[in-house]
Amino acid sequence: MEITEKVAYIKGLMEGMEFDATTKEGKVIAAIVDVLTDITEKVTVMDDEVGDLFDEVDAVSEDLSDVEEYLWEDDDDDDYDEEDDEEYDDSGLYEITCPNCGEVVCVDEDMLDDENLSCPNCGTKFEVDFSDDCDCEGCKGCGDK
Repeated sequence: MEITEKVAYIKGLMEGMEFDATTKEGKVIAAIVDVLTDITEKVTVMDDEVGDLFDEVDAVSEDLSDVEEYLWEDDDDDDYDEEDDEEYDDSGLYEITCPNCGEVVCVDEDMLDDENLSCPNCGTKFEVDFSDDCDCEGCKGCGDK
């Protein structure tokens, strides 16, 4: 039994037993039933409005799911483009070992020309020595000894 039906049942009982609303107690009980009727009507309206809100939230949630699916769509990951090779061309990068902490630092040619090269790990500033230390005969900087 819902709240509306319960209040209607109480009203029916009052009418069926020929309730006297002119006595002190009768006036109080009649006022209580009137308040219950008002509360029941407001609760019914609020219940309908909450149902509408749930429907709207569900619709917004579905729309948001569509937007997320569109934004995070990963169908382009499996495609191979030759242009991708150019984007990730690391031929201009050099690996240098930090003399302080031993961290391998990747730098490009512009960074090599900079005299203030610093290690991102320990912060030590260092210079790159371009002198040829190779002892090989006829070596052109191969690094083999």
